[in-house]
Formats: sequence, C-alpha cells, structure tokens
Amino acid sequence: MGNLLFALVFLPFLSCLVAALVPTSARGFATWLAGLTSLFALALTAGLYPSVTDGAILRAELGWLPDLGLNLTLRMDGFAWLFTVLISAIGLLVVVYARYYMSPEDPVPRFFSLFLAFMGSMLGLILSGNIVLLAIFWELTSIVSFLLIGYWHHNAAARDGARMALIVTATGGLCLLVGLLLLGHIVGSYDLDVVLASGAKIRAHPLYLSVLLLILMGALTKSAQFPFHFWLPHAMAAPTPVSAYLHSATMVKAGVFLLTRFWPVLAGTDAWFWVVGTAGLTTLLLGAYFAIFQQDLKGLLAYSTISHLGLITVLLSLGSPIAAVAAIFHTVNHATFKASLFMAAGIIDHETGTRDLRRLTGLARYMPITATLAMVASAAMAGVPLLNGFLSKEMFFAEAIETHVPSALDTITPYIATLASMFSVVYSLRFIHGVFFGPPPTDLPIKPHEPPHWMRAPVEFLVFVCLVIGIIPAWTIGPFLHTAVISVLGAQTPVYSLAVWHGFNLPLLMSIIALAGGILLYVLMRNYLKSSIEGPPLLRELQGKRIFERVLVTISWKWARSLEKTIATRRLQPQLRVLAGFSLASAAVVLYLGGFRPAAMALSDVDPAFAFLWLIGAAFAIAAAYQAKFHRLASLVLLGGAGLVTCLSFVWMSAPDLAVTQLLVEIVTTVLILLGLRWLPKRLQLVEDEERLTFGVRMRRLRDLVLAVAIGIGMMLISYSIMTRPVSESISSYFLDKAYSEGGGRNVVNVILVDFRGFDTLGEITVLCIVALSVYALLRRFRPASDSLELPQQQQVQNAFDDAQPERNKGDTATDYLAIPSVLMKWLFPIIGMLAAFLFFRGHDLPGGGFAAGITMSIAFILQYMAKGTRWVEERLRILPLRWMSVGLIFASLTGAGAWAFGYPFLTSAFRYVDIPLIGTIPLATAVLFDLGVFLLVVGATVLILIALAHQSIRSPRAQARALKAKLKEVV
Repeated sequence: MGNLLFALVFLPFLSCLVAALVPTSARGFATWLAGLTSLFALALTAGLYPSVTDGAILRAELGWLPDLGLNLTLRMDGFAWLFTVLISAIGLLVVVYARYYMSPEDPVPRFFSLFLAFMGSMLGLILSGNIVLLAIFWELTSIVSFLLIGYWHHNAAARDGARMALIVTATGGLCLLVGLLLLGHIVGSYDLDVVLASGAKIRAHPLYLSVLLLILMGALTKSAQFPFHFWLPHAMAAPTPVSAYLHSATMVKAGVFLLTRFWPVLAGTDAWFWVVGTAGLTTLLLGAYFAIFQQDLKGLLAYSTISHLGLITVLLSLGSPIAAVAAIFHTVNHATFKASLFMAAGIIDHETGTRDLRRLTGLARYMPITATLAMVASAAMAGVPLLNGFLSKEMFFAEAIETHVPSALDTITPYIATLASMFSVVYSLRFIHGVFFGPPPTDLPIKPHEPPHWMRAPVEFLVFVCLVIGIIPAWTIGPFLHTAVISVLGAQTPVYSLAVWHGFNLPLLMSIIALAGGILLYVLMRNYLKSSIEGPPLLRELQGKRIFERVLVTISWKWARSLEKTIATRRLQPQLRVLAGFSLASAAVVLYLGGFRPAAMALSDVDPAFAFLWLIGAAFAIAAAYQAKFHRLASLVLLGGAGLVTCLSFVWMSAPDLAVTQLLVEIVTTVLILLGLRWLPKRLQLVEDEERLTFGVRMRRLRDLVLAVAIGIGMMLISYSIMTRPVSESISSYFLDKAYSEGGGRNVVNVILVDFRGFDTLGEITVLCIVALSVYALLRRFRPASDSLELPQQQQVQNAFDDAQPERNKGDTATDYLAIPSVLMKWLFPIIGMLAAFLFFRGHDLPGGGFAAGITMSIAFILQYMAKGTRWVEERLRILPLRWMSVGLIFASLTGAGAWAFGYPFLTSAFRYVDIPLIGTIPLATAVLFDLGVFLLVVGATVLILIALAHQSIRSPRAQARALKAKLKEVV
C-alpha cells in the first residue's frame, strides 16, 4: 500500500511532461489528461482512507542517502489524507471549470502542464516524510506558482505579480530550509516522525527560537500573513482557475499546513504565541478591512483569503488543542466556499467582460442560478448559520474568549475577532448585493448570461458541500475531521462537538453582533463603496507593492551597486583576484582551525628525473601566464605543454586512466579554445617600454604574483600532505579492497566514478550539461570583433587561386589547401569511433570509461568540422547534441533509479558473470549503463560547444557585409 504514495505524487509530474510535449492545438487531450490524473489521485486517496484511521500512518521509503538520513520518504496520516483530498478533488473541479474558462487562443496544454506540476508539488509537500524533502517540494511550489501566475506573460501585471510572489515565497522557503536543517540537527534525524516525537527536546533546546523564527518565515510568507501579505492580491493577474486553486486548497494553504503540522513540537511557548498571534490578528483585521474597499471582484476575494488565513493562524497561535481542531476545520471550510467564490467571480468576468464592482449591478435577473450559488457561498464566508463557515467561526469565537496566555494580546483577541467578522459580513454583502441586485447594468462589455452548465457544475458541487456540512456536520465532515485531528494532536485530542446548536452563549452573541453590525455598516457605506475612490480610508497610502519595489530598488541599486563598486569590476582580472584571495583566506582559516601544520609534514626523497620534469612543467605554466596578456596563441601552446607534463606525471605515478583522460581533455580543450581565438579581437601591447611602467602598475603585478605564489604553495602543501600520509590512514586502501568485490571492476578509478562516487559523477555531468547550454546560449548572441571578420590568410590565398582558375570545378574548395590532411581526417572518423567504443567497453577493468570514450568521440566530430567545414558536415551528418545530452542525463538517472526496483538505495550498482554463446563468460555491471549516460552527455556537450563556435564562420560573411555597408554609409 505504501508504494501507492509514490504513484500519487509522481503521476501528476508524468502527466505534466506528457501535456508539455503535445501540440498547442491538443486542447481536449490536455484537459482529459489533467482531469483523469486528478480523478485517479482522488480515487487512490479515497482508497487509502482505511489505512490512516485512528492515528495510523502509511509510509513508503526509497533509499537515497541512507548514511546521511536522507531518503525519499512519503507518509500519509489523517491530516495529510484530508489535505490530499482537498488538493485532488478541488483540482478535478478546477480542471472541469478551466475547460470552459480558458480562451481558444490560450496555449491550454501548457496551462495544464503547469497545473499538473503544481498539483504534484503540493502533493509531495503534504506527503513528505522527510523534512528536507518537504523543503524541496516547498520551493518547487513557489517556482511552479510563479509560472502559473505569470501564465499570461504578455500582461505586465501578470509578470510583476509572478515576480513578487516568487521573491517573497522563495525567500521564505530558503529560511524554512535553514530552519528545518537546524531542526534535524537538534533531533538528530530528518525523519518527520522522529521530529514530531521530539517536541519537548526541541522546545528546550537553545536553538529553539532560531528554528521557530526561520520556520515561521517560511510559513508566514507562503500564507501571505502580515507583513508579507502584499504579494497575494497581485497574484490575481493569474487566470481565475489558478486563483481558485491557489486560494482554496494549495499554495497559500501550505503555510497553515506547515504551522499545523509542527504545532505539536513548536507551539505552547510564549515566543510562538506572540509571533504567530501578532501576525495572525494583524492579518485577520487588515485583510478584512482592505477587502471592503476593493473595486476588483478578485481583489476583494484575495484580501478575504488573507483575512481567513489570519483567522486560522490566530487559532494555531493559542496553543489550545480545541483551537487546533477549529483551525483544521476552518481550513476545510474555507477551501470549499473560497473555491466556489473564485469560480463564480470567473464566471461573472467571463460572461460580462469585467470584474469592476463599480460597473457590476443587477446581474441576478440575467444569471439567476450563478447569483444563487454565489450568495450561498458568500453567506458561508460571512458565517451565516446553517452553513459550514458558521460552525468553524463559532469555534473561533469560543476560543477567542478563553484565556490562554495572560497578556494584552490575549485580552483584545475577542474584540478583534468580532470586528474582523463584522468586516467579513460587509465585504460578503458587497459581493452579493453590489453585483446581483440593483438596477440593470448599462456599460458592460458583454451582455450577461448564464455560463455553460459544466462551467457552473463545480460551483454547484462546492456550494452543496457548504450546505450539507453546515446542516449535518457530524455525519458528513465529522469522521474525516476526527481522523485528521487525532493524527496531529495524538494524545492531546480534546472532546469537541460539531453540533449546529450549542444554546444561547457568548460565541453566538458575538456572531449576532458581527452579522447585525456588518449589515448596518454596509448600509451606511454602500454609496461610498460605489464611488471611484481606490483603497481603504486611513491606510490608502499603505501599499505593499510600492514598499516592496522600494526595497528591491534599495537592495539592487544602492546596496548592490555600492558593493559592486567596492569589490567588483567589469574587468575579469580584478574579479579573479577577489575570488582567489577570498578562497585562499577561507582555506587558510579552515586548515588552521583543523590543526593542519606544514611543519609537521615529513619530507621524502625526490627523484631527480621527476623533479626535472616538473621544473619544465612549472616553466611552461609561468611562461603561459606571462604571455596571456599579449600573445594568446603562444600562451595556449605553453599551457598545453604544462598539461602534457601533468599527463606524464600521471603516467609516472602509475595512473594510466588519469593520464588518458588528461591527454584527451587537453586535446579537445586546446582545439576548442583555438577555434574561439579566431573570433576575438587582436591584442595590442599596451606597454611597449618596461621603463614607462608606473609604480601603481608594478605594485599590482607584485600583488598578483604574491597571491598566485601563495595559492600555489598552499595547494602544494595540501596535496603533499595527503599523498605522504601513511597508507593505513588513507581511504585509497578501502577502494582498492572493495573495487572488485563490491563494484565488479578492476579499474579502481572508473569504479569510484560510476559506483562509489556515482552521486558526484551525476552532479558533475549535470553541471557539464548546464555549462554547455550556457556556452551555446552566450555564443548564439556573440558577434565577432570587427577586426576578426577577415578570412584567415590561408583561405585568402585559396580564394585568389580559385578566382584565377574559374574553369575548375571548385565544389568544396574551402579546404583545398589542406587537401591531404582533410582526407585523412575524414577517414579517421570511423577509426576514432572504434577507439571510443574500445575505451568505453574496457573502462570498468582497464584504463578507459565513459568520460574518456566521450571525449574521444568528440575528437572525431571536431576533425570533421576542421577538415571540411561547418556546412559540409551538417549537410551529411545529422548531429543532435541536445538529444545526446538529454538522453545521456536521463539514462544515468534512470540507471540510478533502477536500484529502487530491487529495494536498494539510488545508484546502487550490481554485477554478475553472464555466459554468452560463442563468446563465453563475461562480466556485466549495471554501472556500464550509467557510464553510457556519461558517454552520451560528454559527446553531446562537447559537440554543442563545437557547433556554437563553428557557426561563427557562417555568420562572419553576413557580419562582414554589414560592416562594409556601414563603412560605405559613413563615406557617403
């Protein structure tokens, strides 16, 4: 049963990938895909209910880094089950609604692809059984919500709202990550069950306050609590289906989910009460107050969401088990009536062409069914009896009048609760009366009418839920609420009642005061609210967006620019100087604190021949550094000589695998840099006479020399200390002993790369993939310097020879001056390919491997481009480096994930001997498949950079023509 949790989380991501790959015109297919995925998630969740009743927990775990306590752990208890139902059920309703809401011009498959990714992210967050995994999914929800809010990217408001949401929530997410890491440090485990069982230990720890504040930063930013509430109204630029989903069951509910999840271990202290309570009460009151004066229908609902989230936060701040029950109950109720209200607002916008409350009036006569549905949902939001919102708000009032922490904040809570509820009646009445009653509308862009039935059906279902929960709560939501409550509170679960009538008591009196006061206040303010005045009185100038933009400008322009002027420059050399100096200081401090002392190192005998070899290498390196400023080609040749000495050093030290790899890398990098030098401007010797050097220039050179020597000596000391350690203290003996018995290979270096340190290799090839894409993107926008546009001298001579012999069949004459070498280079392609295959298949036992084979295969492509030119090669060879890279990365990842099928951690390899007819017994290891992924990605990344460089030769004639035209224009 536990493995079904992985299907629940990863199926939306799989469907997201499918939706992203289908054509834009496949609107119906994308809708059905999203709908069936949501339905499957809902059905699967419903089937798992018996496994989470009475406090039971369903777990599933895949090994990732078991030694560090980091595994892919999913857990479902009653609380997570309830949230999963909300996410999947409301997600299904939103899919049906979006089918009719989205315009035919919208790229619907892209919308549903992002929607499914968001659903998967939320399910992963809710079901995470490891707090580090929870932080990963948390940030993933921020990223995908950014894409959803900015779905209509042609709209500036959508771009600004998405950017604001990402900055605020992602910053909170980074704080949350640090807080969760500290929490794991306190507990000694990142497993959520262990953390939830360590409440007393966490609250007594000196780091408790730091952990609390960091986690609250994540929760309060995500749930738009004061002072981070300002981003949510600007997220209204998203399509209404996105708003309905984000405000009801996902995104903003993630913050209150986190507060509820960690309530047993973090709540109950004064710090929790004051920080959470202050933020919640302020948000509750301000959100309700701001909602009254919004002129945009979705803006009104956005601020009402902020207020209701503040209500839930206040309940959680009280530290009372009954209050926690009310918080969970109101989370469910708010999801139902808020989703229906946003969908109703979208229907109004869709069928009238506007959301402006000053233009909307009298729609009940044109849209009677929609009006009825919206009125019931608004009444639930206002807390009218016999609706679900009334029940949880009564529980809120009952807890507000109790004394929890004797303080001024606790004293004023009942009054703020009543006032905020009065405001909620006002904005609910404004939604009902202002939109559906009054005179007929006169200036609407579209003549209002009822929407298609299936567009209205999700609203009908949600309003029905609001009614049945409000009338018979104990029979409908009661069992599911109890299952969620007991999974959060455990032994602290109190006795509570979901009865509709508790007699005439103080909470009921507060409800009556709120309803009556809200109606009276609306009657007094109705004319003022219909005016063109924007924003609430008294606080009209308090605009979160303006403050946010000013903070961004201050950080990015004032502080960042000042810092840049102090430590940075547009020149590369000073940047490298700062980076190298900081690295040197950091390493020196760490080594000194770690007890490293160069004087304690034992000196060993030095072979004179090896010392002479390294003196030659050092001379090459110093000469390359000296020549780099004025003679690039000479510097590159000298640098290659230093690399060759390094290669010989590996041979000397009996490391043929490293020597082969070093030699191949030297060849490829040297050639690629040579191809790049062709397009750089010529270097001019700036200082012709050494006597003219100023004192400042001499001091800068001396400083650079000292820094380089210090770093070189430091690296030398570290390397020497490691290589001269006694063998008994070295990790190398472990790899030598275990390479064959556990990795199935005799080439220890290759076994380390693809088995023992497979995570490092996977990360490195991912970085290589990113680097190749970055280089390609930069070179696509690179334009050669004007003084490099002329053809090289050899090609100029060849062109003159061709012009003198017009009767020749030139064909492919661009490389006639290299006729014999070009033929040889063409013939070498299959030979080098065979050599690459040879190196690949022998790599697990002898020098070679996927990386070396990939570099070798890249040389074959480089020779083809050098021999016959870009156009000739690409007319005859179908080279798709991006596919090589993507397939390689997928291959390596899937090979690692294949271990899960056999119950082993990610990237666990296996090997065995296999008898093959006519060939005999051969060893086979799954690491070979991982190595194949390395091979494919290395070939793709290298060839992608090669193509980016080679295409400069295609652009250069066009650039030359443009330069000539510009010169002629200047002359004229």
